Amino acid sequence: MLFAIRHYENPHSVTKEDFLDDLKRFKYIKRLLKRFKKTGELKSHLLVNHFIILFNIFGDATIPLLFYKIDRDLWPTMKSFLLFLNRFPQTPKSYIHDIKVDLECFRLLQLEYNGQGQDTE
Repeated sequence: MLFAIRHYENPHSVTKEDFLDDLKRFKYIKRLLKRFKKTGELKSHLLVNHFIILFNIFGDATIPLLFYKIDRDLWPTMKSFLLFLNRFPQTPKSYIHDIKVDLECFRLLQLEYNGQGQDTE
């Protein structure tokens, strides 16, 4: 919690409740990643929005916060999003670099954001 507070930079946040609401985004990401793992339903736009907002308000501290708050079995899917958003750190090398990428998730992200995921009829 102290780590999150120290790295929190949201100029629109004026109350403790605003901070706690922003922290809930980690829970939302976790819930959406679990849903994808369980059902195969990927809410990519919603997840991308949550990731972007977290990076905007926590900066580079988002990476350690994500790996702290998200369950280990969801890390491959989360890593797919971080790579897709070009936010996965290249250095320093650590255990997170050994995590396999969820190839199905990454493929779905590419299809969705390259316009190939839309029905053209």
